[in-house]
Amino acid sequence: MSLINDDMQQLLLNYCEPESALLKKIDRETNLKVLMPRMISGHYQGRVLSFLSKMITPRRILEIGTFTGYATICLAEGLTEDGIIYTLDKNEELEEMVIRNLAAAPNPSKIIYILGDATETINDLEETFDLVFIDADKKNNGTYYDLIFDRIRPGGLIIVDNVLWSGKVLKPAQDKETKNISTFNDKIAADDRVEKLILPIRDGLFIIRKK
Repeated sequence: MSLINDDMQQLLLNYCEPESALLKKIDRETNLKVLMPRMISGHYQGRVLSFLSKMITPRRILEIGTFTGYATICLAEGLTEDGIIYTLDKNEELEEMVIRNLAAAPNPSKIIYILGDATETINDLEETFDLVFIDADKKNNGTYYDLIFDRIRPGGLIIVDNVLWSGKVLKPAQDKETKNISTFNDKIAADDRVEKLILPIRDGLFIIRKK
């Protein structure tokens, strides 16, 4: 999924903050036991998410797509003392692993894990968010964006993962999944309510700031 070669990736890792023992354990267990382990954010992207979170010190974070909890823990590192991250996922098969991983986080009381269809569970959250991370089923990126937009404070960030889709967005002939991602990218590019840029980190992170 990375858009850079292995040697450059290793150099980037050498010059960023180290991965905690817990995050290393989650990464290893995910790769050993979970289907499609490449979905995990991993060391470098995890440090990027942590860094962005710490820069804005959010009081409320929403994560759509928990997977095994790696990114959740990274994002939670920037929370204020009274901060909370809500993380939404519908994969019941990973529930036991996720609960165990999040319980081991440095700040487990700040993490609220909600199992169910995010297009529905979002509506149960009466919060204004400082940061939203969207990393779930790609066909619903636009739906999630629309559902949360009015709940983001001015100056808040929306981060969307996998927007370069292993470079497939460059191809003139695109499969259905790639078309969904390209359509979402075009939607953000045309939205004058936000400032935006894509960071070519791993599979592409769209960083979107609400004006």
